[in-house]
Amino acid sequence: MQSDPYNQLKLCESLYNSSSTELQVKISRYLEAKTGAHRIFFLSVSEDQDELSCKVVGDKILDEEVTFLIPSNSFSTAITEKRPITFQDIKNEYKENIIKLVNFPVRSLVCVPVLHPTENKVVILACLASEHFKKFSKETEAIVHECFLPIVPILLKTQEYEEEKRLREQCQSLLAVAKNLFIHLDNVTVLLKEVMVEARNLTKAERCSLFLLDKEQNELVAKVFDGQMAEDETEITSELRIPTNQGIAGHVATTGQLLNIHDAYDHPFFYRKMDEITGFKTRNILCFPIKDEKGVIGVAELCNKVNRRYFSLFDEEIAKAFSIYCGISIMHSLMWKKVGDAQHRSKLSNELMMYHMQVTQEEVLRLCHCTIPYPEAFHKDFTKFAYTPRLLAESDSCLAVMSMFKNLGMMTRWRIRKETLARFILMVKKGYRDLPYHNWTHAFAVGHFCYLLLKNLNLMGSYLTHLEGLALFVACLCHDLDHRGTNNSFQVASKSLLAALYSSEGSVMERHHFAQSMAIINTEGCNVFESLSRKEYTQCLDYVRDIILATDLAHHLRITKNIVKMKEEGYNPDNPEHHQLLLCLLVTSCDLSDQTKDWMSSKKIAELVYKEFFCQGDLEKAMGVKPSVMMDREKACIPELQINFIHGVVKPVYDLLSSFFPATEVASRAVASNSMYWERMREIYKRRYNNSSSSLDLFDDESLEKEVIGGANCQTDLQHDYKRTADMFETGYNGS
Repeated sequence: MQSDPYNQLKLCESLYNSSSTELQVKISRYLEAKTGAHRIFFLSVSEDQDELSCKVVGDKILDEEVTFLIPSNSFSTAITEKRPITFQDIKNEYKENIIKLVNFPVRSLVCVPVLHPTENKVVILACLASEHFKKFSKETEAIVHECFLPIVPILLKTQEYEEEKRLREQCQSLLAVAKNLFIHLDNVTVLLKEVMVEARNLTKAERCSLFLLDKEQNELVAKVFDGQMAEDETEITSELRIPTNQGIAGHVATTGQLLNIHDAYDHPFFYRKMDEITGFKTRNILCFPIKDEKGVIGVAELCNKVNRRYFSLFDEEIAKAFSIYCGISIMHSLMWKKVGDAQHRSKLSNELMMYHMQVTQEEVLRLCHCTIPYPEAFHKDFTKFAYTPRLLAESDSCLAVMSMFKNLGMMTRWRIRKETLARFILMVKKGYRDLPYHNWTHAFAVGHFCYLLLKNLNLMGSYLTHLEGLALFVACLCHDLDHRGTNNSFQVASKSLLAALYSSEGSVMERHHFAQSMAIINTEGCNVFESLSRKEYTQCLDYVRDIILATDLAHHLRITKNIVKMKEEGYNPDNPEHHQLLLCLLVTSCDLSDQTKDWMSSKKIAELVYKEFFCQGDLEKAMGVKPSVMMDREKACIPELQINFIHGVVKPVYDLLSSFFPATEVASRAVASNSMYWERMREIYKRRYNNSSSSLDLFDDESLEKEVIGGANCQTDLQHDYKRTADMFETGYNGS
């Protein structure tokens, strides 16, 4: 075979304005004619010399690119040693792959390495296959070299152009992705799901997980583990948390550097156990950081490149570009949420200001000019557990609160100015709505029981610090500020402003009560903590927050076992956790203290509570929501509900309290006594009304009340218990 300059020039001329695959088809036809080979295909060598890819076989452009890993196949010899190899040099398992690729029984083959025009490296393997056993000659190899000498630069430039074109198209795709992401800025959860889908689509990965960095906990948090979930709309109800010093995602979050792992099981950071649990087989991983101007805010982890051995350098570049859009969109989405929260708070504040009148200076001065009396001036039993604070006239309640502050030594110890305290108390009083139960009278009763505990049990300086005592008393007065007469479940179900603001954190109403407490404390002339040091001030606000949040009964039920354990081990005043648990127990006992009073008071409280409950039930029915039995005036059996509430919640609280402080046993006995009255009422009511459910009418049934009292003699015994306990305090018993 002789050199054919004319046809070579004609071939070069035909290569103008063709794609790289069309170029390969034309080259194949030329070489088939010159060498007599039955089929020719070209294997392109990747930039990192790690992978071979084939797009054209003969005159056919393949639908999908075929790839081979260089280190594990027989073609590596031709690349590393830069010499031709034949069919005999190829292992049997790879011969089958070649036969499948060319689609005929290959009996002779030669693979000729083609070098880069300026660099000493192989860029293409030109493979010539034949059905005959006759070997290809050295002249055939020379024709291939001679053919590619002028063509390699054209082919490489065409491939570079196509790569640039693909990058431009990819940039357009990224802009479209960015536009799509920015549509969802108002919903972080939906945005994260969109990020999952787009990241998977851009890189052609099987799965994608997104972790956001929780800097306070030093953890990565993921609520969506698999981008597939965004397509089938499956909701995730739990979140995955991993320390930032563990795993591949943790390494990327810590270093801020992208990781492209070709073999996941061979990488030291990969955690195999997750595959064993899920049944998913992870082959390769592309993990990249998501950053804002301050640093890493999250990590995206892509698993298993589709139809390829691993993620390419191009995928890395796409991931880096995509991460910029992710960072911007996530940062703006979080900012959007903050703005939304601020708007909700503003609306709530406006609503509160419209609902309540501001405290006038005349009211403050009127209270300030009063001489603060001793507590006993309001009633001789004011400092005893037997006293019912609801009996005090509301007009005297603010002065009584000032009296309790002074009697506990708080005004002197914390240098609380009289005018500041007066304005604070009046603002707190105004902060309560005119509801049947959750009103200022309830707050006063809760504060009074707290006063009894602090004073009669000498808690401050022994079980609690004086700062904790101050925080507890203030928290009790503020614990239900701006209560709406509805519970947390109703706020969420009705999609209220409060739910929009706090539902993600839980304890919706309690968080609102604390927020309103802070609003009052931050009002000019109302800060009763103004004389505290900076450290004491911060600590005190933390105490107030935790104590108010602890008034959520769901919280109390969660920690009861811990309180029991603390009692069994013995209270340790040097253990901060013990202080926190005791504060939670104390505030719960204060919140439920209406149940520790005499039967007539307890019955009246129940009437007020169920008035609120039934109003909520009526609202829920109007919303098309089925209320719980206790909220449904048509189904609620009040005596039955009260008995269950006392035995399930109230009595265990006061039994626990009396196990710490025997002096409070009178409260536990009062609860037991009231339970007996409710049991008696249940028996009579069911007998009289044929087991029908009860309504508020039972509270107005005088004959029923007479029969209940006539059938039990607990009232007299209860009063004896109160008197005996009161006498014990008068003789110096401190309950410790």
